[in-house]
Amino acid sequence: METDFKSVPNNIKKEVVIISLTTIFEQYPDRRYIMFGGKGGLGKTTFSAATAYYLAKQGKKVLVFSVDPQASLSDIFKQDIFGKGPTEIIPNLYAQEIDADKRVKAYQQEIRQKILDMYGMDKIPEEIESYIQAAAAEPAMEESAIFDEVVDIVVKGGYDYYIYDLVPLGHALYYLSMASVYDSWIDNITGLRQQMREYDQVAAVIRRDKEELDEDAILNELLYIKERINKSSRILTDKKMTAFFFVLTAEEMIISDTLKAAELFAKFDVPLSGYIINRVLPAELKDQNIPEYLKNRITMQEHYLQVIDNRFGKEILARVPEMERDVTGLDMIEKVAKGMFGNF
Repeated sequence: METDFKSVPNNIKKEVVIISLTTIFEQYPDRRYIMFGGKGGLGKTTFSAATAYYLAKQGKKVLVFSVDPQASLSDIFKQDIFGKGPTEIIPNLYAQEIDADKRVKAYQQEIRQKILDMYGMDKIPEEIESYIQAAAAEPAMEESAIFDEVVDIVVKGGYDYYIYDLVPLGHALYYLSMASVYDSWIDNITGLRQQMREYDQVAAVIRRDKEELDEDAILNELLYIKERINKSSRILTDKKMTAFFFVLTAEEMIISDTLKAAELFAKFDVPLSGYIINRVLPAELKDQNIPEYLKNRITMQEHYLQVIDNRFGKEILARVPEMERDVTGLDMIEKVAKGMFGNF
């Protein structure tokens, strides 16, 4: 049953004990994998960049990277980082935008080479080449390429913190489910490969050594992929290592969608660490000589901020004010970081 947020009276208030973002990071230093989620346009990229900036200023080596094909870290940092790997922005702060097309092409070449190596071919048959080309054009290939790049980043290590600039909620859920989908697929394929080897043993006694070598190479490759995916999957659902924050604004639809999304994320065992309210207009504006439209917006905001307090209580970690201009460049990133974490 949906709640009519407009019917929630403002005089019914829940006492909210504010736990700051700074406190969360101090209390849980092992939470090295940080994610911000929410609907598109709420400020996830901004908060990802600002958190990376804050942690870098604390002396932590941080990588913030985008898993969104329409990435905007280049815009916010005012530096072209697309497809260039980890790029240093300031000391300790590195940013990366994944080039999915480049990754897909690398996939194709890797598949070609493995076919040549495993089956002793000199040239890829035309029908197989056609399949490789067609598979690369599949809509899911871009997401798969990005997912695999993320696995590489996580498995490689080298940073104190990893900050995921996630895609909007629907795609984020797809991304978070990729590990279980891949894992199930690889289990099935591995099982088939093992069955094939058993059936072939009788018929291939004469060439047994070569067959076992070929089959082992294929199985080892599948098990290697499975191990990498499982490692990444464990991180994403490990409450000791991962912190997931929802970004929302004081609007009815955003609150409703956030509540639904939180329930869905819980089904994937994603460890939810709290909520951050963005674009909060200063309440004192209401007493100044401002247009009626703006007064109405502030009145509406007051109501929905109370709804948020009643719904999320002490899970609200920060209220970040509306900025006077677009958040691009280090000066504005620092300003947002101070709105999230206080002066540092």
